[in-house]
Amino acid sequence: MAAPLSCPHEKGKAVQVSIVIPLYNQVMYTRLCLESLRTTLTVPVQIILVDNASSDETANYLKTLSDVTVISNEENLGFAGACNQGIRAAGGDWVVILNNDVIVAPGWLEGLLEAAQYWGLHIVTPAIREGKHDYDIAVYSRELTGRMQRVIRRGRANGICFMAHKRVFETIGLFDEQFRIGQYEDKDLFLRASKAGFKLGTVGCSFLHHFGSVTQNSMKTARAVKPYAIENKAYFTRKWKLSWWERALARNCDRLATRFYSLRERLRYGHTLMEKLIDGKLRHE
Repeated sequence: MAAPLSCPHEKGKAVQVSIVIPLYNQVMYTRLCLESLRTTLTVPVQIILVDNASSDETANYLKTLSDVTVISNEENLGFAGACNQGIRAAGGDWVVILNNDVIVAPGWLEGLLEAAQYWGLHIVTPAIREGKHDYDIAVYSRELTGRMQRVIRRGRANGICFMAHKRVFETIGLFDEQFRIGQYEDKDLFLRASKAGFKLGTVGCSFLHHFGSVTQNSMKTARAVKPYAIENKAYFTRKWKLSWWERALARNCDRLATRFYSLRERLRYGHTLMEKLIDGKLRHE
């Protein structure tokens, strides 16, 4: 195993980075994720794995790791609960929240740190391609980030992967654990951060591959799981006191903004910051 991981320097000061990865089964993807981290990280970081009572071989696999922090739960605390445990254990000035069903590209972390400094961001998300991993991620990432080095979608972040400065959590608090299992907790966090004056952005100088809702799909097949997505949506609506018209307006504005970003990026760079491979066809979003 590689030695424990740490941080680059920004304006003469060490920037401590902690990576929090919540887990629920899917040990194969966890292995791939950690392998990609080990082969791409060039600076030491703190890796925190939070196991949400996995029932597969995840627990046994975690016992073989010597250079990470492992938090094991006896029951599934959901995405929000697991992330909050990791954030509390994080010693870094920056905290990366990362899904386990991803593969990161070379330079992904350096790209996030550079983008945060260049754009003055407090929450930053990389470019993401989702779907089947049937391409050379290093080659693809080099080509995409080379073209989109200075591309940003301001005010946008994604729960699949984002890096947040600890001041964000100190100011607005952690994830709201009233959102059960998963979904809407990231949207709620980003909205709170934005309203508190923090700057968010999705950037083109960092890239990763996302297999796509692996943990969520696993949860949906479990008989004991209730329709938490519907419950979380209802809770989000109550919490923010959103009328039907406000929800519809926000939804339509988001769709229009996404279409604008997608069209502009594709015409200028041949890529978009969010790409999905569906039925063998690459869709730009």
